[in-house]
Amino acid sequence: MAHVLIIEDEEDILAFVHYNFIRNGYQADLATNGEDGLAMARELKPDLILLDLMLPGLDGLEICRHLKDDRATRSIPVIMLTAKGEEEDVIAGLELGADDYVTKPFSPQILLARAKTVLRRLKSEEKKGKDAPIEIGDLFIHPGRKEVRVGDDIINLTYTEFEVLSLLARRPGWVFTRSQIVDAVRGEDYAVTERSVDVQIVGLRKKLGHCGAFIETVRGVGYRFRDEE
Repeated sequence: MAHVLIIEDEEDILAFVHYNFIRNGYQADLATNGEDGLAMARELKPDLILLDLMLPGLDGLEICRHLKDDRATRSIPVIMLTAKGEEEDVIAGLELGADDYVTKPFSPQILLARAKTVLRRLKSEEKKGKDAPIEIGDLFIHPGRKEVRVGDDIINLTYTEFEVLSLLARRPGWVFTRSQIVDAVRGEDYAVTERSVDVQIVGLRKKLGHCGAFIETVRGVGYRFRDEE
């Protein structure tokens, strides 16, 4: 049974989210302000944190920063609950280490699906090494050999294209900002900019053919690899 900590100050949303997670077999604890939420996260060390960005006192971004700066809590995945028009806060949260976000109003099915995806990918990452082959649909990626195939066809990618593809494909369903992609693929002597990330994505989609549709644009934020499941 996965343990979820829900940090949300709006009582109706808190009750709504709590009910749906309990109903679907999760253990759930609640906090209605930032200070209590951070203290509970440190004490309980849940499997997942659902974190509202707009909280009284300590806000969601500050909580996320504290969690990711603390060795004891940095591995706990965080899904941000955001209001429309908070794109800058979403980007800031993702770059602090949050794993995904859901915009209010949301359906319980969407939130539960995102939670399931984050928990599943975390468990999968714990089992697989960084250089393990990745297979999604017709797409095959071998990080060790720097090899990409679509069906039986070998796809020739540049260094940067391969690194961007590997980064996204290792975590299907997880959103990466352009800045995170730059930080992940940039080498000491290799110039990558946020603007060039868009160019790399265009090139990847073209070279991958029908598998290029796996790469989804998250408007105003960045990119993610579609989760087939």
